[in-house]
Amino acid sequence: MKEIILVRHGKSSWEYDVLDRERPLKQRGRTDAALVAQEFCKKNSAPLNVFSSPAKRALDTCKIFTTIFNREVDQITIDEELYDFDGRNVIDFIKRLRNDVDQVMIFGHNHALTSISNIFGNQYIDNLPTSGLVKICVDIEDWNALKKGTTELIIIPKDLR
Repeated sequence: MKEIILVRHGKSSWEYDVLDRERPLKQRGRTDAALVAQEFCKKNSAPLNVFSSPAKRALDTCKIFTTIFNREVDQITIDEELYDFDGRNVIDFIKRLRNDVDQVMIFGHNHALTSISNIFGNQYIDNLPTSGLVKICVDIEDWNALKKGTTELIIIPKDLR
């Protein structure tokens, strides 16, 4: 059994004239990420394998989760492929994971994460909101055999406020 935990980056700020990759989180993005991370921790163990898009808003969201998980930020693997908006690169990334890895947490972007949630999970999600989390369990031993699984958990920030 393999587990994929997808987390969309927190709400970002458009008030700065920066490249897309450099957009920071708004305060609400930081607050919502912390709420979702705390809720996740209530019933789940913190994953050992954490991957993030290099975009500032995704990486900062990841760091908030990592802090709440009591993990060091140097345990985050940043991968360029996760700076993806349609999902193809993220799916390819997942399929290339080492098979001794059973659980991954990936911080990334929409529309990629909504699309992946709908392709591989069994609950339709119209739009994964910022700081939203989806956990999908797939009955496989080889990541390259990725197929439809079961959506085990969906955490939406507005449900926690």
